[in-house]
Amino acid sequence: MGENKVCDLSIDGYHQGSCECIDDNDHLKRTGTVWTASAHIITVVIGSGVLSWATAQLGWIAGPTVMFLFSFVTYYTSTLLAACYCSGDPVNGKRNCTYMDVVRSNLGGDKFKVCGLVYSMNLFGGLIGYTVTSSMSMKIGTMTLRQKIWRSLQAVGIIALAYSYSDVHIPIQDTIKTSSEAKTIMNKAALISIGVTTLLYMLLGFIGYAAFGDLSPENLLTAGFGFCNPCWLIDIANAAVVIHVIGAYRVYNQPLFPFVEKQAAERFPDSEFINKEIKVPIPGFRPYKLNFFRSVWRTIFVILITVISILLPFLNDIADLLGTLGFWPLTAYFPVEMYIARNKIPKWSRKWVCLQILSFACLIVTVAAAAGSIAGIVLDLKSSKPF
Repeated sequence: MGENKVCDLSIDGYHQGSCECIDDNDHLKRTGTVWTASAHIITVVIGSGVLSWATAQLGWIAGPTVMFLFSFVTYYTSTLLAACYCSGDPVNGKRNCTYMDVVRSNLGGDKFKVCGLVYSMNLFGGLIGYTVTSSMSMKIGTMTLRQKIWRSLQAVGIIALAYSYSDVHIPIQDTIKTSSEAKTIMNKAALISIGVTTLLYMLLGFIGYAAFGDLSPENLLTAGFGFCNPCWLIDIANAAVVIHVIGAYRVYNQPLFPFVEKQAAERFPDSEFINKEIKVPIPGFRPYKLNFFRSVWRTIFVILITVISILLPFLNDIADLLGTLGFWPLTAYFPVEMYIARNKIPKWSRKWVCLQILSFACLIVTVAAAAGSIAGIVLDLKSSKPF
């Protein structure tokens, strides 16, 4: 009586038995705040090595204008997504722990299946993007008008993707401790993190463009311009990037790992390899719960992503293309459609029309940016070799 029970978590993150660290939704109690949510968003979003290159393609006026535009679009669509987090009652309704859960709850049917394909593709491309660290060589000569157009379109897509975090929005919101405040806290976190991100993007984009002009590299730390003094400072900066990418990689794969493990546990409930957890004693700490399936498949997945990433030097362009193709459906279309369905907004009403215009504008950006990315891949194919 009165003794706290130790949580015995199953493979999908839910508990087995009752204990004080479980909330009313049968899930580990959340402890997230506006600051932890902001930190998670910033960790995932910021990857500003390409912003000087994108600014160089667009110029001093169009560059910052596009940045401000997508900062607003990302913030607004994130508020739509946050409003769809709980099923039924917005305060006391059932929490949806993943982006796919939200889509299933609000749209279901064929849209849910299509979203699953796009969502998985986007996560895969994002993980490749985090893994790719090789520098890209600059190719100098006179740029044709056609090349300038393709690069400008690609730059717009890069800036749009630099702000996008919709695929991990719901898992981050699911860490907030109270359902009643989840929407408000997440909106505040989005405002803080996008504000910080925009400030950093502006600084790095402008500094890189001012320093290198039209020859701005895609990665300022591996510019190839002899920019290595003081070397210790560049080494510290690169180490900081590695630490940042490790954290972002972990946040980005969080929706994927538990999903696969949950599906495997449901498909093979009697498999000891998949479901059995072995308690490994650690002196001075709680026993570590070792699951062989989780350890083996996650290791294989990380190795596979790494091998694929180093196999083709231009794979980052392919990852950008995958991300571009996922920008419209994940950042605009599904949040807009779910918000309309949840709030029963009448068709052809002013608000419905405005939301559809926003969604269509993001579709145009996706198509244009995808065309630019494909052109970039075609150029890379002419000069790149495996490994």
